[in-house]
Amino acid sequence: MTSFSGHGSTALHPQRSTVANHLVRKTDPTEVLVTAWHGVSDTEHVVTTEWPCSHPFYTPEQETHSPLLFTESTRQALALLSHTEFGVPLDHRLGWEYVSCSTTPEGLRTAGPPAEVELHITHTSVSRRRLGCARLTAEIEATRDGVRMGSAQIRYTAYPEAVYRRLRGQYAGAAESCARALPPGRPVSPALVGRESDSDVVLSPTTRADLWFLRADLTHSVLFDHPHDHIPGMVLLEAFSQAARSVCAPRRVRPLSFDSVFKRYVELDQPCLIEAEALTRSSIKLVATQGDTVAASAMVTTAPA
Repeated sequence: MTSFSGHGSTALHPQRSTVANHLVRKTDPTEVLVTAWHGVSDTEHVVTTEWPCSHPFYTPEQETHSPLLFTESTRQALALLSHTEFGVPLDHRLGWEYVSCSTTPEGLRTAGPPAEVELHITHTSVSRRRLGCARLTAEIEATRDGVRMGSAQIRYTAYPEAVYRRLRGQYAGAAESCARALPPGRPVSPALVGRESDSDVVLSPTTRADLWFLRADLTHSVLFDHPHDHIPGMVLLEAFSQAARSVCAPRRVRPLSFDSVFKRYVELDQPCLIEAEALTRSSIKLVATQGDTVAASAMVTTAPA
């Protein structure tokens, strides 16, 4: 078994120690949520995260966090474990195939001091493949101050740099891809998508109320913490969240869960469309399309705001 605690601090909560930022794939150490982890067995680990009272992006409303704060916590935790427990080198590229995250309204509340959220993570499958690739599947149960607040199932892949470059071809370089990126379009009204600032909006309007262009602002310090060669999965999930809110307007809703499939990379230099279809009052189907190809899709469950 292993037991570790981190080092460093964050502006979100200055007294907090966190793990090294490169282990969770963040450039800005103030965005690191993971504070410690320990092993229960070869496949079971507990990762401790600390949520601030208010995050500058993942707390869109004063009284509640976004469920994507939980998703970002699990993303960081799995990056950490892949490197420290499963031997994935730091230069490998990690990519999602499937992400399902569910949260409770109580677990997202902002009342009180910074919250300790423990992620109980079981890797149900770790498949080593030729040329150094690995495919991993994890199940996560989360507790906040000892009370269950969410769960997740995530399947992800680790690619060695050489394999990734062959896979991505001309799009493999982050600097080159960012240089070719489309400028961010005009944002929809922030109030329509549960935001206060234009800079946090990731949708641009079309002539239809259920269809938007993805708006990627590469200067956004949270969503684009470092240069990427494609649209990050967290940006797509935020677009799905904002589209779900918009398509339900004027009813005010808050997303609570996501079931998402990622089929292909979304490129920075081509338009991407986000389409929403309200199936019931609480269930919305979202699809991200680039060209003629579905890149990602999700089912989002909401609750009244």
